[in-house]
Amino acid sequence: QVQLLESGGGLVHPGGSLRLSCDASGWKYRLSMAWYRQAPGKERELVASIHATGTTSVAESVKGRFTVSMHDARNTMYLEMNDLTPEDTAVYVCQTRISGTDIWGRGTQVTVSS
Repeated sequence: QVQLLESGGGLVHPGGSLRLSCDASGWKYRLSMAWYRQAPGKERELVASIHATGTTSVAESVKGRFTVSMHDARNTMYLEMNDLTPEDTAVYVCQTRISGTDIWGRGTQVTVSS
């Protein structure tokens, strides 16, 4: 059974940086994975994704500030977040899909505040 575990969230000042990790356990093949975020009162937003082949994509709202990557040897996805603003405050959740079923982590809180 595949499980996703996020880490790396926290409180950061505007302009600061964080690096999130999402570790997928229980699956030995390369996964395509994605980061979503949800802020209170807002719709869930796709932030970034990385295909099993390595192709990446990031949302326009974070382009130039966020970078998604994957560990070379295991299904661990990273989200490098720079120049954070209060608008980036949200729960960040990682996701993958196996055999047509979406699998979600529990999320990690990112709070950007002075």
